Amino acid sequence: MVRRIACAVAAALTSAVHAQTAAQPANQPPIKPVTAPQLPVVVVTGNPLGSELFGLVSPISVLEGTSLFLQRRSTLGETLNELPGVSSTYFGPNSSRPVIRGLEGDRIRMLSNGIGVLDASSLSNDHAVPIDPLLVERVEVVRGPATLFYGGNAVGGVVNVIDNRIPQEAIKGVRGRVEGRHGGAEREKAGGAMLEAGNGTFALHGDVYTRDTDDLRIKGPNVSPRLRAADPARAVTNGTLPNSASQSQGGALGGALTWNKGYLGVSFSSYDSQYGTVAEPEVTIDMRSKRWDAGGEVRDIPSFVTGVKFKFANTDYKHVELDAGTPATTFKNKGHEARLELTHRNIGPIKGAFGLQLNKFDFEALGAEAFVPPSSTDSKALFVFEELPLGNLKLSFGGRRERSEVSSQGGGPVPFGAAAPRFDPAQSRNFNANSIALGGLYTFVPGLALAVNATASERPPTYYELFANGPHAATGAYEVGSTALAKEKSRAVDIALRVRSGAHSGSIGVFHSRFKNYIGVFNSGNTRGADGELNPPETLASGASDNTGEEVLPELAYRAVPARFRGMEAEGKYRVLDTAANTLDLLLKFDYVRAEDRGTGLPLPRIAPRRFGVGLNYQWNSLSARIDATRVSGQGRVSANELPTDGYTMLNVGVSYRVKLAATSGLDVFVRGVNLLNEDARNHVSLLKDIAPLGKRSGQVGMRLQF
Repeated sequence: MVRRIACAVAAALTSAVHAQTAAQPANQPPIKPVTAPQLPVVVVTGNPLGSELFGLVSPISVLEGTSLFLQRRSTLGETLNELPGVSSTYFGPNSSRPVIRGLEGDRIRMLSNGIGVLDASSLSNDHAVPIDPLLVERVEVVRGPATLFYGGNAVGGVVNVIDNRIPQEAIKGVRGRVEGRHGGAEREKAGGAMLEAGNGTFALHGDVYTRDTDDLRIKGPNVSPRLRAADPARAVTNGTLPNSASQSQGGALGGALTWNKGYLGVSFSSYDSQYGTVAEPEVTIDMRSKRWDAGGEVRDIPSFVTGVKFKFANTDYKHVELDAGTPATTFKNKGHEARLELTHRNIGPIKGAFGLQLNKFDFEALGAEAFVPPSSTDSKALFVFEELPLGNLKLSFGGRRERSEVSSQGGGPVPFGAAAPRFDPAQSRNFNANSIALGGLYTFVPGLALAVNATASERPPTYYELFANGPHAATGAYEVGSTALAKEKSRAVDIALRVRSGAHSGSIGVFHSRFKNYIGVFNSGNTRGADGELNPPETLASGASDNTGEEVLPELAYRAVPARFRGMEAEGKYRVLDTAANTLDLLLKFDYVRAEDRGTGLPLPRIAPRRFGVGLNYQWNSLSARIDATRVSGQGRVSANELPTDGYTMLNVGVSYRVKLAATSGLDVFVRGVNLLNEDARNHVSLLKDIAPLGKRSGQVGMRLQF
């Protein structure tokens, strides 16, 4: 598939260039390749009107350009892990999903160019997100109330990955990028290429990539001292993390018609990955995702509706879990999502937008680990966003009304010869979810502003929270949903002070979220055999065998509890030195989250510990050097049946050099050192923290050619 995409990309782009050159008069020189003009950075995720970053009411982080080039990792979660308030699930080096302010799973909405990524990554942490950071051009991370525009399941945050596979602006000539990197604790060998061409009216985009990694090298034993003490019989390896190697490849081809007031285009992309799951020494995942996207926009319409933007995606996702090379369980997710946004003419000083979002997908799991029955989710939503400027004060209002239906086909015999069905009979649940947000940004003086946001949101429970009932090897437990769950309700407040003065900038903010019925998965104290037979607490220990000879698993049950999340985020940049050829910036960051069950006062599981970071970024003409030290505190505030985690200091350095080849092209090379203190670092958010540490001290080299 990748080879066919690469051939199609080369043929289509070559044809576009030849057609453009042939159109020139014989006595004129051929058109020289040029790049698109540099435009002001405008954030659109969470704000249909678009806005410059400092002027946004909601807290949003953007990662792009050189910063993204240097921070790329093999997964999206690890790529974003350096941002304040963002951690990762880290299920080994191959599967990692972002965690924002302590919230994860279906409370974090993963978007590709503004449309949901249809996969199975929220179902289980061993399921990777089918996006490779190597081809990403920009990532926008939204926190706070602006997330409600993408659904109740975005209450924790939105991560929007932008790759320009459907060009939205005119392209004249040819431009592209070739990137490669080698090294790291996983001995990564990765490369990718992107090429775009156009004649000012028709634009083509093509990209391909490949990535190969070995088993992750670690400092010492893969099993933590605490787990070894609790389970002396557990197998231990030294120096490498077993079953953590991977191979992946993919690509895309897209095209669009562009004009001065809009665009209309389509693209096709493919993602293939094969990787070890770490939790199970002989289980690998063979993942494939094929996706069609369409999108368009018309601006400056002379009517009440002044702009129309639509996006559509259809995805066919499948992955097979192979046990010692034999297919054991297959997960499929097929569906589509459509989004329509319309901006309206100003009503007095009020400007705004409204829209419609449709989402439908069918999920199916077949095989030994089919712990969720075949199910369908169908949701429809209307949303509105309005903004009112009042001198130094800017007010915003947003609302969303969502109707969703979650259906289970039910049935299905329990494996191992049992006669009773594992899943309940077919059933359907309907939910009406309403969310509103109010916000204000007050600018005291230019460069000093206070943002205050408040939101009330509702999230319908997912298919697995409702219908799960079976053994799940990735968590080492028997998971049980509850069809009695109601929609999750939460209230949140977010306050942030922002400062910007020349090269100096910074922000500090606090947040507080209160859930009436936070839906989580908790250890019930019971155990079950793989056939589903329930054992009362303390009857049989986890890991023992019942009278059928099957291993007994701890029962993890989905239930709703009153919960509270609160914390702080801060980041800053101070220009220490600024001369004609030299600049030196001091970089600071801090984040902290505390989460607990309000009913019992006990902590919620797997909450990221406090982090404090300091760095220096030096620029001398074309040479850049950066050093970052991040202190991650130990996490001793843990839930029942959860082990504490020791703190560590992560020291990273990087040096890059840019060779300017022409006015619009250049070659960037870098050398990076990671975990220079060689810490035995364990991510407390990870389900595998006690058997899967982060990589040992390592180095990496890379290059990027832009033309």
